[in-house]
Amino acid sequence: DDEGVDAVSSEMASTPRGLIFANLVDFDTQYGHRSDVAGYAANLERFDARLKDLLPRLRYDDLMVITADHGNDPTTPSTDHSREHVPLLVAGEAVKEGVDLGTRKTFADLGQTIADNFGVGPMTHGTSFLPDIRLA
Repeated sequence: DDEGVDAVSSEMASTPRGLIFANLVDFDTQYGHRSDVAGYAANLERFDARLKDLLPRLRYDDLMVITADHGNDPTTPSTDHSREHVPLLVAGEAVKEGVDLGTRKTFADLGQTIADNFGVGPMTHGTSFLPDIRLA
């Protein structure tokens, strides 16, 4: 996951506009599927330390979204994907603080929000939460 954060950091420095996407797979493959609670916790701490360096580099209109494609709780007895909800954290200078996005009806809400952020026409599914989080 450090390599993924390194790539994001590098792209932030060299990409003036657009979408930067990274899949930090170690949470899933190295720790979640192996029920490695201590490793998962340590990886969270490493990611958290790296995140504090990325956040101040966001430009005013940047939108950082942190989420997951599925739940994988390392404390469950199975090594399969668990069924809990996934996190949805949004940050940026133009993002209102303290907005509770609640439990979304569909993961498509994130796609609709990204489309809205880039001025792409509405998609078939999902509801954008961009109006709820953007400062005026």
